[in-house]
Amino acid sequence: MSMQAAQPRIRASFVPRYIYLMTLGMLLGVGGIHAGLIVGLTRWHVSELWMVHIVLAYWLLASLALTMLTRWQLTQYYERPVKQIAAAASQVAQGDFSVYLAPLHTPDRLDYVDVLIQDFNRMVESLGSIETLKTEFFSNVSHEIKTPLAVILSTAELLQKEDIPPARRQEYVQTIIDASKRLNTLISDILKLNKLEKQAICPQRETYDLCAQLCDCALPFESAWERKGIDFGADLEDSAPVSADRGLMDLVWTNLLSNAFKFTPEGGRVTLRQWTAEDGVHVSVTDSGCGMDEETQRHIFDKFYQGDTSHATEGNGLGLALVYRILNLMDAGIEVRSRPGEGSVFTVTLPAQGKEERA
Repeated sequence: MSMQAAQPRIRASFVPRYIYLMTLGMLLGVGGIHAGLIVGLTRWHVSELWMVHIVLAYWLLASLALTMLTRWQLTQYYERPVKQIAAAASQVAQGDFSVYLAPLHTPDRLDYVDVLIQDFNRMVESLGSIETLKTEFFSNVSHEIKTPLAVILSTAELLQKEDIPPARRQEYVQTIIDASKRLNTLISDILKLNKLEKQAICPQRETYDLCAQLCDCALPFESAWERKGIDFGADLEDSAPVSADRGLMDLVWTNLLSNAFKFTPEGGRVTLRQWTAEDGVHVSVTDSGCGMDEETQRHIFDKFYQGDTSHATEGNGLGLALVYRILNLMDAGIEVRSRPGEGSVFTVTLPAQGKEERA
């Protein structure tokens, strides 16, 4: 259980109490002086005409003083902070996300203007992060699209030569097909991820047998494990009913299995395991591949992040990002355990069917 830090006490008004007390004291003082002035002028037998003029002059001066005090209060506690925030907002609107506004008071004397400034600073920080992510996104998309396009272009230029042996020509054609498939997969994954993030995809939940789905998703990789001599094992229950979107969960299991076979070396082992517990239905995919360090594990669900910075392995860094967002839609969780050189274990937990129906 996490402990939340105590929230600082926030003053209900951004004008200090002593300002109200000062204003009240001035009004009482002005009223007292007015009464004393009338008594004094009466004792001095000042004519009524002069008395009226003196009293009016006194109230003119008192009104000017009160007006100046009110103006100072508005400028100090309202107009100046609003102008600072407006100027900072203008800088942000022009693309400067390095803006920072210092709080007006210390943490023990915060008011709602200070809270507004803190929220503004957090907003600017978030906008800066989004701008950075957007820049990285376009950079990664450009790189991932440019690579297969370069392969297609260079191979097509080689095909223009007339003295190419038939076998070599067929090889070039297959290279173009593979690069086109990679480009098609990239664009398809980007569109799916965009729809998931905008919540344009509404999950169509249905109750189905998870074990049968896992078998259907694993069978297409038979050629992959036979080609690399991988020892593939599956430990599944006879039946495990779950309530989820079958099509979206196909993407989850396909991506996890694809990564396992891709990063497991020849002669390695991949294990698909499923079991039911009180907290839900669990599925784990274990491989004996290269594993990941802690830094890689912190970023594997980020878009376009690839632990293999050389991009030597196939992939575009979107598979696990899709998995993560799909599982969020399904109210499911995923846990990763991995160590360099010792392989990785991805464990997905789906809500138990009874819990899902009650929800």
